[in-house]
Amino acid sequence: MPQSLGKVQESGQLATQMEMVDKPLKEGKLYIGVPKETSFQEKRVALTPPSVALLVNNGHRVVVETNAGRSAGYEDIHYSEAGAQIVFDVNKVFEAGIILKVAPATKNEINLMKTHQLLMSPLNIPTLSEDMLQSLIDKKITAIAYEYLRDEAGYYPIVRILSELAGSSTILLAAQYLSKDFGGKGILLGGVSALPPSKVVVLGAGVVGEYVARGAIGLGADVRIFDNNLYKLMRLQNNLGRRTYTSSIIPHILQKELEDADVVVGAIHAGSGRTPCVVTEDMVAGMKPGSVIIDVSIDQGGCFETSEITSHNKPTFKKHEVIHYCVPNMLARIPQTASSAFSNVITAILLEASDHGGLDKLFRNSEGTRNGVYVYKGILTNEFLSKRFDMKFTNLDLFLAADY
Repeated sequence: MPQSLGKVQESGQLATQMEMVDKPLKEGKLYIGVPKETSFQEKRVALTPPSVALLVNNGHRVVVETNAGRSAGYEDIHYSEAGAQIVFDVNKVFEAGIILKVAPATKNEINLMKTHQLLMSPLNIPTLSEDMLQSLIDKKITAIAYEYLRDEAGYYPIVRILSELAGSSTILLAAQYLSKDFGGKGILLGGVSALPPSKVVVLGAGVVGEYVARGAIGLGADVRIFDNNLYKLMRLQNNLGRRTYTSSIIPHILQKELEDADVVVGAIHAGSGRTPCVVTEDMVAGMKPGSVIIDVSIDQGGCFETSEITSHNKPTFKKHEVIHYCVPNMLARIPQTASSAFSNVITAILLEASDHGGLDKLFRNSEGTRNGVYVYKGILTNEFLSKRFDMKFTNLDLFLAADY
C-alpha cells in the first residue's frame, strides 16, 4: 500500500532541500576553485576556512573539492560553514575562473583547465615540462608563480612567510638527519660543554638563511653564512644581534668551509628564473661522510650540482657519502601551520585584486603582481622560461602598455 501524503511529510521525505544556485558574480568579484592536492605527498591546502569565510563575506564565490583540507586538519564541514561550496567532482572545481593551488599544477590538472582561466601556483622549475607550458599557452591561460610575486616594498610576501617556516623547519631536519638512525654521523647539532660545536654553513642571507642561522646559533652551532649581496649580509648581522661569520661566495673560501661542515643549507632565492648553482660536485665530494645537505632552493633548481628532487616517501639520498634532502614541498610536513600562513597572504592578494576590479586589472596597476606572471592569456612572459624551452617571449610591461 502506498504511504499517505501526511505520513510521507512526517517522515521528512518531502522536506525542503538546499540547492546551490549559480548566480552571476558582480564585476570585481572572484570565482575561486580549490582542488585537493595530489602530488608530492602534499598535505597543505591553498585556503583555510577562515580565509574562505572572509572571501565569501566580501561577495566572492569559493568552490572546494571534498577532503581538500583534511590532511591539514580542516574537514568539509568547516569549509561549508565558512560559505564554500563542497564538490565531489574535481571537474566542478576547474570550472572556476581562478584555480588556487599550493603545489605546482600537474599535467592532468592543466588538462582539466578551460580556456582563459587563471592559475595561481608555485612554478617549481625542475618539474615544469615544455608540454605543460605549451598546454597553458594553447589554452590562453594566465599563470602566476607565487615565488615571483612582490609587494609594494619590493619584498616577496609569499616567499617570506614560507621562508620563515622553512628556515625553522630546516634546522630541525638537519638535527634529525645527523643522527645515526637516519644515516648521519651520529652527532648532536649544536654544542655541549668541553666539546667543539657542530658546523653549519648557510648559502643565502635571506629570510630562510636568517631563520636557519637563528636556530643553529640557539643550539650552539658554529655558523658560517655566504651571500653575494652585501646588504643582505649586513641586515642579517643586525637582525641576529651578534657578530657571525659572513662572506661573499668565493669558490675557494666556500670549498674550505664545506670540507669541515656538518650541515650545509642551500637557501638562495632567485627573483626570476633559476637559482644559481654555487656548489659543484667536486665540492660535495670533498665534504665529510655522513654530513647533511638540505637544499631549500630545490624548487628553483637547487644550489648544489648534486641535487635531485626527492619526495616525502623517500626524502633523502646519498651521493659521495653525503646525505641530500631535496624535497621541494618540505612544509607539507607541517600542513596546518603552513596552510594558515600561506592562506593569510594569498587572501590579502585576492582582496586587493577585488578592490582593483579583478586580477587582470591588478596586473596593470601593480608591478609586483605582474612580476609573478609567467604566462599571460597564452603569451609567455618569463624570459628565463623562453630561453630554457627556446620559445618566444614577450615582455608583459610592454605588452600591457601597448594594449592600453
